Amino acid sequence: MRILLAYDSLSGNTKMVADRVKEALAKQHEVTAFRVSPGQVYPLQETYDLYVLGAWTVDYGRTPADMKDFIAELGTKPEHVAIFGTGETQWGMDYYCGAVDRLAKYFNSQYPTLKIEQMPHTAEDEATIQAWVDDILRLRGASK
Repeated sequence: MRILLAYDSLSGNTKMVADRVKEALAKQHEVTAFRVSPGQVYPLQETYDLYVLGAWTVDYGRTPADMKDFIAELGTKPEHVAIFGTGETQWGMDYYCGAVDRLAKYFNSQYPTLKIEQMPHTAEDEATIQAWVDDILRLRGASK
């Protein structure tokens, strides 16, 4: 299965999650992974079986501009999109990982979302990430 993993990261927290997601996905599948950024040429001429998008949350629960720009470049909405992200509960649960919720709603994603508080730094975080990857692959029909 061909998977596109695109993420946006400000402080490096979302990149850390993206790296672990990529590692788990790449055990079984071909993964094209990159950080979204202005002026980048994305490999969107290819077709992918699953799109995995990750973002941090900005401005009281909103999606960062670079991720919004990337999504605009996608053109049509892919059918299979799984969303993950990082956030901080200190800003309140109404805003915690708001970008994850917004993206999942925008894509009408049927996949579970993954939300990590700040950075993955515990064994529980690692297990949560692996379980999420296993879930999205199972739902896509591409698990072991």
